Amino acid sequence: MILPHGIWGSGDGTRVYVGLENQDAVVAVDTLQNKVIATIPVGQQPQQLLYVPRAVPRGPGNVNLQPLGVAGKAGHLTLSPPKGSGERTHATVSVNALGALDLLQIAATGLKPGRNYLWLTEKRTAPFGRKEALTMFTANAAGARIGQAVGLLREVLTPPKSATSAPDQRYLVITPAGSRTAVAVQDQFQPMPPPEGPSPEPAPAAGGS
Repeated sequence: MILPHGIWGSGDGTRVYVGLENQDAVVAVDTLQNKVIATIPVGQQPQQLLYVPRAVPRGPGNVNLQPLGVAGKAGHLTLSPPKGSGERTHATVSVNALGALDLLQIAATGLKPGRNYLWLTEKRTAPFGRKEALTMFTANAAGARIGQAVGLLREVLTPPKSATSAPDQRYLVITPAGSRTAVAVQDQFQPMPPPEGPSPEPAPAAGGS
């Protein structure tokens, strides 16, 4: 459930490029070897991809391009069933910086159709400590769903490994509505790179002063 989007072939047919929404990246596939040969970090949650052969006839092709900055800072997590639970739920999570706030997107499979909750907890094992509900989503007939939440999430979910004063890490847990039993818990994470300076304030809403 890394949500591939936008498949495009190179002009000579030797490469196929695929955007991975929940990995904030594009992969390059060698069509002769049928294998991934590169993973390219891009902006947040790509949902479309366009390849233009020979768009830059001369030069390195990076004139006027700018670093991604805060848009390129993301954390990635996975959730899996608790050991011995017999559940089949798996999920990937992308946490992207939006300035002062963060966008969390979860893509889950193996759910039973019905309502499920994504919680922010103090521990990965029951009884999980203090729980905060982040989002509620209803699995479709295939047992899958994408959900989103906005908040101050990246520092507690993906603390930099080198940080000495980072807040205590917390974890993601999925439970069915009305149940305290987890069907998936956070098991891995790739920390978001620490910001190079203070987080910028979010842009004002349309029509705001």
